[in-house]
Amino acid sequence: MASILPGSSLGAPRPAALAPASRNERGAPPAAIGVSALLAKGFRLFFLLAGAHAVLMLPAWLLTISSKIAPAPHFQPMIWHAHEMLFGFSTAVVAGFLLTAVANWTNRETLVGAPLAAAGAVWLAGRVVMTAPTPLPGWAIAAVDLAFLPLLAAAIARPIVAAKNHRNLVMVGLLTALWLSNLALHLDALGVVPGARDRALALALDAVVLMMIVMAGRVLPMFTRNGAGRPEVAGRPGLDRAAVAAMLLTMVADVAVADQRVGGALAALTAALVAARTWGWGARHTARVPLLWILHVGHAWIVVGLAMRAAFALGGLVSPVLATHALTVGAIGCLTLGMMSRVSLGHTGRPILATRAMSASFVLLVAAALARVVTPIVAERAYRASVHAAGGLWTAAFGLFVLATGPLLLAPRVDGKPG
Repeated sequence: MASILPGSSLGAPRPAALAPASRNERGAPPAAIGVSALLAKGFRLFFLLAGAHAVLMLPAWLLTISSKIAPAPHFQPMIWHAHEMLFGFSTAVVAGFLLTAVANWTNRETLVGAPLAAAGAVWLAGRVVMTAPTPLPGWAIAAVDLAFLPLLAAAIARPIVAAKNHRNLVMVGLLTALWLSNLALHLDALGVVPGARDRALALALDAVVLMMIVMAGRVLPMFTRNGAGRPEVAGRPGLDRAAVAAMLLTMVADVAVADQRVGGALAALTAALVAARTWGWGARHTARVPLLWILHVGHAWIVVGLAMRAAFALGGLVSPVLATHALTVGAIGCLTLGMMSRVSLGHTGRPILATRAMSASFVLLVAAALARVVTPIVAERAYRASVHAAGGLWTAAFGLFVLATGPLLLAPRVDGKPG
């Protein structure tokens, strides 16, 4: 792809930007003078926030379903859980990725220093009002929670437009779709648009899945070609475009078409296209490279989750809850953990080689996905135990991520470069 060059985690600037950039070129000094390392790049702050959220929220959910605690009453507990996984954890990962990647794609800075700290505070305020009991009225809770995504969209739209990097405006569109789905959830909770909840959650999950399909198509073949030393590995741009189009149609159908069989058929088509495009991606060469195989496993979970969704919609063959968790614990979990680990290494100037803790976290997360999705199918009576096992494995996986990458994210780059 034109905007992501070989040998990097999120893409390198064009050759002209390899020299130290001036304030006019990048919108910030070459070095984050006067700010801590944590605020030097978006991935540092938001990956740490995402990891901490993942570690805290799953135990909170397990305590909730065990009637030990109760989250803020703005949403029903199940909706709160889904909301926090999509609009808490997932948006933090997306923010860290996009704030860093867009700066590389456009040679212009996004958010660093105090503006980055302010964005992190807005995200964190949303998590507090959505989780802790508060005297705020419902409309105020909604306003606080809805504030973050527009800020993120504006932060990446400005450099994308200034650099005429129009192909990446798709990310602004997907952030807008996420915000609209969050707005619909809050309007449902406030009684303004009753009945919008299910379609709003479907739209949010579809938007995140579409983001993953877009970005995996851009980077996974390149990462595999470079990381596994297989020059023959290549992407399939035609199938990439077809998979993106099919997923976009699935997203529209999930919101606008009452007959779930339409969305199911489109989900099946998307699953087939997403699977077909991996022919030639070299997944079989990644077994000895944890930072590669975890990404391929996460991508495979997209296929599994969409196929399970189709199986439910077209014949009621699979629980929709299991299909959802194939896409969340499996696809979102594995792809985000793999990408956050890779970026945390590469963008702090370290070799892109998984540590033992990182490798262990990948194994734990794959086990969490299997426990949450497969165990209830083969042992229905073990459903409740599988939920708790998956939650514990997820928590352990992201706990290891925080322990392994936290020191990297809090320290300056080892090569002395800015960021």
